[in-house]
Amino acid sequence: MTIQILGIQFFKGKTEEVFTFLKNKGGLLTVPAAPALVTIAHDKDYYYALLESDIVIPDSGYMILIWNTFFKNKINKISGLEFINFFVENIHKFKDDTFFLVNPSDVDGKINKDFLTGKGLKLEEKDIYTAPFYNGNVNDFHLLSLIESQKPKWIFINIGGGTQEKLGLFLKHKLSYSPAILCTGAALAFKTGRQVNMPSWVDYIYMGWLLRCISNPKVFIPRYFSGFKLLSMILIYKSNKVTVNN
Repeated sequence: MTIQILGIQFFKGKTEEVFTFLKNKGGLLTVPAAPALVTIAHDKDYYYALLESDIVIPDSGYMILIWNTFFKNKINKISGLEFINFFVENIHKFKDDTFFLVNPSDVDGKINKDFLTGKGLKLEEKDIYTAPFYNGNVNDFHLLSLIESQKPKWIFINIGGGTQEKLGLFLKHKLSYSPAILCTGAALAFKTGRQVNMPSWVDYIYMGWLLRCISNPKVFIPRYFSGFKLLSMILIYKSNKVTVNN
């Protein structure tokens, strides 16, 4: 059910199968985009988080296009937005589960809480956490203590890519039980309006990056431009692990 690209085991199944796995077994889910994937050559902690993930879904349309163009063993895209859409559309299946949200700000926390409770999810103030500025150190023992005391079944980490995966791995290694830890970044923000509205058809044709660049060119054009390095990385390393430059 996986295919190895750059040493990372990318999930090959369907979105529903991802949720079934996580609901039954828990585990760390990561959703790396192309701009984040190119950093594995020099960010060993981020790379390690991807390697240690229980499920890595192939969110990068650019990576999919490269791989499917040059290699026979094909893979289909599962975007973070598709993942969140499935969750929201099937939220009734999770109404008896417990949740915990890690957010980038108090404002995002309130918006995310209001959106999900409006869809029928049970969330209280104690289930909402605003992440501090980690500045490279994600060993958040206060967060660990909160989660350990509440033991939610699902943990949504809605902070920036590159940091959230490291935080997710920290929680996976330190918690005494195995919740589903979802590093979905801005995916929920697409639903709440905190990010530019992303129609499913735009996501389906791999053009979400363009819409984000138009919405905020100063932020996203440099970010996605850096992702072009992924072509040479995949052609050099193929399915093998990347050599990390410390």
